[in-house]
Amino acid sequence: MKNYLILIILLFSLNIAAQNDSKTKFQKNKYDLAVSYYKKSDFVNALDQFSIASRIKPDNEIGQESMKKLDTLKEILRKEILEKVNGSWLMTGDKPSWTLNASENFKNKDFDEVLEVNDNKILFYEQDRKTKVKKLIKTEDLVYYNIDKSDALYSAIILSDGSVWNCTIDDKSKVLHLINIAKQGQNGVEKITQDNQEVYYKKEL
Repeated sequence: MKNYLILIILLFSLNIAAQNDSKTKFQKNKYDLAVSYYKKSDFVNALDQFSIASRIKPDNEIGQESMKKLDTLKEILRKEILEKVNGSWLMTGDKPSWTLNASENFKNKDFDEVLEVNDNKILFYEQDRKTKVKKLIKTEDLVYYNIDKSDALYSAIILSDGSVWNCTIDDKSKVLHLINIAKQGQNGVEKITQDNQEVYYKKEL
């Protein structure tokens, strides 16, 4: 009976060791793939792979190095997208402008909603459609959402009401897409995975 227990413990230990070895190899593969993307200046895919590598074994050398790379890449990508987003944007609706009746909910309004972005602030305006006079509605500090430093989010911002919006911009820097991905409140962060609110803007000339 004693020998049987020893055998079980030994097999169990070997199984754990094999799993750990497998996880380490998988982590190394993800890290190497991330480095290859990084060398090609494909920073978005590099960020994704470093994020995965950092979560597999956060405390080992690869995990720690991946976290450092994540911080660096987020800074680079945020600077890039901010350069594209800086300026004035006109809301076109909750669907892409090329979608049929995309602006149905907005065409009967007396005013347009305009967003102005600079390096530190986001300004929300109402602009009279006839006179083009703008009225400032509110101002928000530009704060990046970074509660989980190991995730691959780099362009998500959090507003003063706790809503978290992920921002993307098309290749020609003409269309800005915001999607509400989470809400932060007294009970922590609640992720939104369905029926997400979306807003589209087009670049004002």
